[in-house]
Amino acid sequence: GILSGSDGRTQTGAFFVDPFAGLLTLFLLEMGLKAGARLGDFRGMGLGLVAFALYMPLVGAGLGIVTGAAVGLSLGGTTLLAVLAASASYIAAPAAVRQSIPEANPSYYGTLPLAVTFPFNVTIGIPLYFELSRLFT
Repeated sequence: GILSGSDGRTQTGAFFVDPFAGLLTLFLLEMGLKAGARLGDFRGMGLGLVAFALYMPLVGAGLGIVTGAAVGLSLGGTTLLAVLAASASYIAAPAAVRQSIPEANPSYYGTLPLAVTFPFNVTIGIPLYFELSRLFT
């Protein structure tokens, strides 16, 4: 992209950029259908996986806060790094698991990030990460 510049983006945008939203929608729809078909498995997964989906963002955010403060990021920069580190990569990680471990249960790797980690991060995590970032910066 850098080498081809804006002319290159104009020439290849219809192939790479424009279809992205539609393909992403189809991908997420298909992932949701697969996870939904095995949703009963999610109910029986146990508290261990749910606990993991709640404490792992805290671990990631803590590493993000310490790193952001160590390299001298601002309060906003440190908070943003914490939020990104706490995120379960709601799209990339399930896709990677799906490709690398085809026998994995999609109701686990698709549902946990979207039904547990994401709401936790939005409601509790982001304000918590902001306050912790304030203490460290």
